[in-house]
Amino acid sequence: MDVMPKWADAVLIPLISILLAFILSGILIAVIGQNPFEALQLMVEGAVGSSYGWGYTLYYATNFIFTGLAVAVAFHARMFNIGGEGQAVLGGLGVALVCLGNVNICADLGLLGWVPGGVFSFLSDSCFQFSITWPHWLVALPFAIIGGAVFGAAWAFVPAYLQAKRGSHIVITTIMFNFIAAALMTYMLVEVLKPAGAMDPATATFPEGAHLPTFQDMFSSAEAPMFRGAPANITFFVAVIACFVVWWLIWKTRLGFEIRQFGESEPAARYSGISPTKIIVVSMLISGALAGLMSINSTMGEAERLVLNSAEGAGFIGIAVALMGRSHPIGVFLAALLFGFLYQGGQEVSLMTGLPREVITVIQALVILFTGALDNMVRMPLERLFLMFRRNDAPKPDDKSAQTEPS
Repeated sequence: MDVMPKWADAVLIPLISILLAFILSGILIAVIGQNPFEALQLMVEGAVGSSYGWGYTLYYATNFIFTGLAVAVAFHARMFNIGGEGQAVLGGLGVALVCLGNVNICADLGLLGWVPGGVFSFLSDSCFQFSITWPHWLVALPFAIIGGAVFGAAWAFVPAYLQAKRGSHIVITTIMFNFIAAALMTYMLVEVLKPAGAMDPATATFPEGAHLPTFQDMFSSAEAPMFRGAPANITFFVAVIACFVVWWLIWKTRLGFEIRQFGESEPAARYSGISPTKIIVVSMLISGALAGLMSINSTMGEAERLVLNSAEGAGFIGIAVALMGRSHPIGVFLAALLFGFLYQGGQEVSLMTGLPREVITVIQALVILFTGALDNMVRMPLERLFLMFRRNDAPKPDDKSAQTEPS
């Protein structure tokens, strides 16, 4: 029997952790010489006090939903996927290749071709080319989803294979692959995808048919303008659908049961016939695909081209989101909204008060620290408190009924 009810574990512990983080943040702001209550008011007004603020808050939250789900799926298989950043970067490459619609990549690929006579010949100046005109974003979006998911999953495959077959630690390999992804993206943007004559390391702007509608396009009108200039777009609803799909996968399918069983006990999973290699690889492929989907929001929805640092650090924030959300899609969704609030509200506070941006980073770090690393600091006292109440509420035996009747 659990010492603490599930609602307390899912709701009370995160709320207390967030409250402690905000109290320490307020003390820090006061030490610097600013009014913490004014800073909190500015943060709330900047993040949720207008449709503009909501637009940015939901934009950041969308990124964190995808990366949080990616980490959560790996957590269920007892794997720590720290490679969400690199997987999101490579997902952006997949989205960009789809959205550009007309890509010519020519290089000395060093391909060997078979010619009659049994002799290999070297083919130079080999080119890869595809061309398509997107008539509407409704047509482009499904292919962009596939492109981002496939590239993200492909980048997660190698660490998964090394873990399953060679015993390489998934944390080390995924961290290293983040750096490799950053270097590869720099090369692709500078040497391959950058338009001729351009100085900015970025692709060309996507064609009109690959532009996603923003919240301003969907909800604004001439009489009631809303979300003006905010980058929130239809990808937010894709993220909500992804939450439902992950919930269905993990708790309603056989594969999800196998992932959870493997995460709870690998020996028991082996005994029941579950292949560890299959679970490790499949879980990481799903995780990488979810991280790659983040690039739809940042690359296709906001920038409308592929730029350096397109992941914007969301891959690492996804770890905190998954921890705070207890690896459940609903929890991930709510935690992503909180971090979206912190990101947007923190920028408003920094702009309006002159508070150093590093202080806002410290506030975000304190939330991560209390909800992740210091979880037991809140959990253990609460467990003792609930255990004390349970003992006090336990029925006491009746003294008369406890006495045995004489024989």
